[in-house]
Amino acid sequence: MFSLNKNKKEVRFELTLILKKGYTPFVGQFIANDVFNLQEENMKKILSIILACLMVFSFAACTASGNNASNSGKVKVGFIFLHDENSTYDLNFINGAKEACEKLGVEYVLKTNIPEGQECYEAACELADAGCNIVFADSFGHEDYLIEAAKEYKNVEFCHATGTKAHTENLPNYHNAFASIYEGRYLAGVAAGMKLNEMIDNGEITADQAKIGYVGAYTYAEVISGYTSFFLGARSECPSATMEVTFTGSWYDETAEKEGAMKLINNGCVLISQHADSMGAPTACENAGVPDVSYNGSTESVAPNTFIVSSRINWAPYFELIIKAVQNGEKIPTDYTGTIETGSVVLTDLGKVAPAEGTQAKMDAVKAELQSGARKVFDTSTFTVGGSPVTTYMADVDTDAAYEGDHEVISNGAFNESADGFRSAPYFDLRIDGITLLDESY
Repeated sequence: MFSLNKNKKEVRFELTLILKKGYTPFVGQFIANDVFNLQEENMKKILSIILACLMVFSFAACTASGNNASNSGKVKVGFIFLHDENSTYDLNFINGAKEACEKLGVEYVLKTNIPEGQECYEAACELADAGCNIVFADSFGHEDYLIEAAKEYKNVEFCHATGTKAHTENLPNYHNAFASIYEGRYLAGVAAGMKLNEMIDNGEITADQAKIGYVGAYTYAEVISGYTSFFLGARSECPSATMEVTFTGSWYDETAEKEGAMKLINNGCVLISQHADSMGAPTACENAGVPDVSYNGSTESVAPNTFIVSSRINWAPYFELIIKAVQNGEKIPTDYTGTIETGSVVLTDLGKVAPAEGTQAKMDAVKAELQSGARKVFDTSTFTVGGSPVTTYMADVDTDAAYEGDHEVISNGAFNESADGFRSAPYFDLRIDGITLLDESY
């Protein structure tokens, strides 16, 4: 809070902060042209008058503003990305943002390379101050800082991908979004299983050598859900498949991802997939001649001979939804889960060289079963934990400090991931049999 018990330097600094908040032009001009030239005592007297004026104008602005888009008829969207176009993860978001905003003809601002720290809060505030009535951030670690900004800018809608707290924070202007990407990963796993079967049939490996390697970023539920759904898809085609997982401790570290892939290959893994955002693992696979299933987009440009397929979340449908909601004065869902049906879960075209014959037809058939409900990704009859079937499980949906289970998630013979009434972000964290974690440092 501003105090007059300051020296001249401190007062000048706080006036700069006041001006950055965008108060009325004539007050700002008065401060800039006159107050900074006053002696300290006179400055303090004048400031008391100015502050009273600011309170009046601020109150008037708050009571008259309402929803910015409703008043102006325009929407401006600000986007915060953890990395830039060199990250397959962030590139996927950037492409979706541009597609949605350009389709709907709305102004947008992109901020790249924003760390998961106070920089996110500052970027969010800058976007709100710049007139954005929607601010979106794309990385898990951005969440607390985006919530901080949402509490300050109540007339701006803040939307966050992969977050977990919207349903417990109960802020009307803060929202989480994700997609049922476990279905896309399962389908990519089907393609991997087809490739393993081809390698077995061709005599390249034996059935007991059908070992998959997986490069993950962290031991978060999002990553566990991803590698487990991929593995279950592969094993639905190749029952002898097993998997080893290594972690890098970073969403984007090309060197660590490449080294992780090479470690897995040297351990005897004959096919590699990933939940990390660089070209490190695909490049290692191409150099070693090992088939690769990517994530967030095609990596065929660096792995033309080994790329099979990639699943990704298409964020354009969600961006269109939130823009239209603000344009029409409608509520944005607290938690939104995109699906195959909404066009949010997609797969790339198959690679030209590596996929097994019949892969596309098989993926299409399995996709139809997922859509009809005839097949479920986390069907509990298809896996065990510690040698035993899973009939009940309390998952940590509300992400309390102790990470204690708070919701029963097994029903109708399946683990219900991203279920209605729970949250959109994954909470599958079971360690199923057949998957070995090489390290859990992250």
